[in-house]
Amino acid sequence: MARTPGQAARRDPDWEGVRLHVVSGKGGTGKTTLAAALALALAADGGRVLLIEVEGRQGIAELFGIAALPYEERRIASVTRAQLGLPAEPGDGADSGRTGGGRTGGGRTGGAAGEVFALAIDTEQALLEYLEMFYKLGRAGKALQKMGFIDFATTIAPGVRDVLLTGKACEAARRKGPDGRLRYDAIVMDAPPTGRLTRFLNVNAEVAGLARIGPIHTQAQAVMGVLKSPETAVHLVTLLEEMPVQETVDGFAELREVKLPVGGVLVNMVRPPVLDAAAVAAVHGDHREEVAVALGEAGLGGRSRSPETVRAAVEPLLDPLLAQAREHSERVELERAQRADLQRLRLPTYELPLLGEGVDLGGLYRLAGELKRQGAA
Repeated sequence: MARTPGQAARRDPDWEGVRLHVVSGKGGTGKTTLAAALALALAADGGRVLLIEVEGRQGIAELFGIAALPYEERRIASVTRAQLGLPAEPGDGADSGRTGGGRTGGGRTGGAAGEVFALAIDTEQALLEYLEMFYKLGRAGKALQKMGFIDFATTIAPGVRDVLLTGKACEAARRKGPDGRLRYDAIVMDAPPTGRLTRFLNVNAEVAGLARIGPIHTQAQAVMGVLKSPETAVHLVTLLEEMPVQETVDGFAELREVKLPVGGVLVNMVRPPVLDAAAVAAVHGDHREEVAVALGEAGLGGRSRSPETVRAAVEPLLDPLLAQAREHSERVELERAQRADLQRLRLPTYELPLLGEGVDLGGLYRLAGELKRQGAA
């Protein structure tokens, strides 16, 4: 069932128990924006969330208006329910510290602000880290980097690259601090577009031809153990347009085929209807005279208000207005058909409004509030 902007706040999120949220979508649908908004929404109850970027585009840094992210986990935002336009939860006010069992899989309660950390994974650095961890190469690994071996290895064996990228996210999802509690309450991964998503996530198949035993094989098995568990959900971002919706439908089918856990549908840039259902149905009729009369009654034609003056004033407006009405009607009908296709997926669906002024930091928090209100976090 689709949840639309402005619906009342929910007590419980739809993804209770999910710790790793993978966000993908067709290019141009705003997947990085909604991944960031989801991270803010997940942190709003006082949790600690890690937002991971794997494509090297520094999209997260651009969204938050900060310098390019290094290969380290860095705090980029704090967030409260009030900042998202949400009422306080019952019991807020007395900070009880981390509980290990909050909304996002181990969050904090009380009125404390949540925190969003970010990590832009650098493939070369991740492979050096991997070589040091499993092969104790140390300086030798850095020498290989200088010789260009690292770039060569990840180019000829892209499956290894994907194991490194997904492995970092899965490691963060399971990592514990010195106190024995989980370091992060949730992980949000801004994943590659849907066209490459299944191959990216299905790392077991990708490395099967490279290593049937050894550390790489073991790492792939561990990664798949997390990715195929109930702790993971793969959400797809779409627009109410034919190509993005079809790619979303195909994407979920591919995920199900390889038994990866499907999440929800995030419908981005939803425009409010200007005409009601009756107006949409009537727009293709001949209403030229009715529109002319309505424009006259609205005051066009100047002070004289003679029929000739009114007609001369409204005549140039009739064709453009009727053309816009027909265009809007066609868009509404197209969006209705695309919604029907998405509803057939029978997945939780969330609709996010088109922000006419563009997505600045305030807009990002607004989208996070919508996701929270609709139960996505």
